[in-house]
Amino acid sequence: MDIKVDSLTCTGCGLCRNVCMYDAIEIKSGLAEINEKCIYCGACIDVCKFNSIQITGIPEKAVDFSQYRGVMVFLEQHDGTIAECGFELLSEGRKLADNLKTELTGVLAGFNPGKNIAEVFRYGIDRLYLADSEVFRDNLDDVFSKLLVQIINRNKPEIFLGAATSFGRSLLPKVAAIIKTGLTADCTALSIDEDKKILLQTRPTFGGNILATIITKNARPQMATVRPHVMGKNPLFNLATGDAGSNIARNTDGNPAGITTVLPENLFYNGIESLPEEFRRKIELIAVSPSNFKTKYKLISTERETGQSINLTDYDVIVSGGRGMGGPESFSMLKELADLLGGVVGASRAAVDSNWISYPHQVGQTGKTVNPKVYIACGISGAIQHLAGMQTSDIVIAINKDPYAPIFKIANYGITGDLFEIIPALIKKIKASKSV
Repeated sequence: MDIKVDSLTCTGCGLCRNVCMYDAIEIKSGLAEINEKCIYCGACIDVCKFNSIQITGIPEKAVDFSQYRGVMVFLEQHDGTIAECGFELLSEGRKLADNLKTELTGVLAGFNPGKNIAEVFRYGIDRLYLADSEVFRDNLDDVFSKLLVQIINRNKPEIFLGAATSFGRSLLPKVAAIIKTGLTADCTALSIDEDKKILLQTRPTFGGNILATIITKNARPQMATVRPHVMGKNPLFNLATGDAGSNIARNTDGNPAGITTVLPENLFYNGIESLPEEFRRKIELIAVSPSNFKTKYKLISTERETGQSINLTDYDVIVSGGRGMGGPESFSMLKELADLLGGVVGASRAAVDSNWISYPHQVGQTGKTVNPKVYIACGISGAIQHLAGMQTSDIVIAINKDPYAPIFKIANYGITGDLFEIIPALIKKIKASKSV
């Protein structure tokens, strides 16, 4: 094993020397030199901005992943209703599973979950593991992690996905640490390497200025959390009404302590009784023994946020303003346009940082990620941080005086010109059409 510095890319900046705890790096003639004190810890590699340092000759670790098959998705639920991010994950999971020619499964757990459980079968899921127990009432990630670890160890999926929500960001790293695998957080794109058939996990890094693609080479499952609203929802089926009754699949394999698959006498979940038999067969009920899911954590109380709030993801039309708006007073014009279209006003980080509009309106890497039917970008140049938050919108309309603005590269429709002339003209035209 050897460690080398690329003299063509090294700038002698000294960052590697500063992080080395063993005095193994010196800067000579404008280049980093590594001496015999190096223990190959890799700290210098992590800090180098130019990828100038490499360790070579690392022996390949032979690992047998033949037992790992399938794509599994954790379906987050709130107050018994599966969150929209779960359906986005199912859509993406279906694509990955099809590419790998394997099955797509989902895990739904909670206290009385599944008010909209029938929806999951519109996305081509092959099997749904359903756990309903009072142990999940308080939504403690410690309890959920015990369930997921056992389900993963039993079923051995090659890919496991969750949403990069506040709950997912707390839960999934815990699970990954317990089962000793890697986790790529806050992904904005997923794909399969056609040759190696491994998961390519893409996420923003360095403040959103770079998109990094990460692989999990020596561990399974390959775990990732996905940023909500960057993946589209693509239902594959319209659910036909079937005969009443529940034909729930049983698992005959051995189960770990604490989880057993059962068929309760009085099974009822909203929508199941009317599902076609082919879908009912895909549900596997998991009964949880509370004694095996004890936790040292206790929920003291919960408080719901009060006061006026705005959720950009609730709207099909978003009219966003950026630095080109020139000041806070111009956003009243955007609000008028948004109101006419039944939408809401969004903003770039530049506009929010300038105190022209409040943070809940911010779209982008450090704001909300949205995918409305129509996104109108007014005076927004299209920095990568902003594009990361809206580029999956169905239709993007860009208005900017700079014909070379990056926003035009992803726009379906572009208007080059003075937005202070264009937007009032749009408002006038829409009002005229509504009065007819």
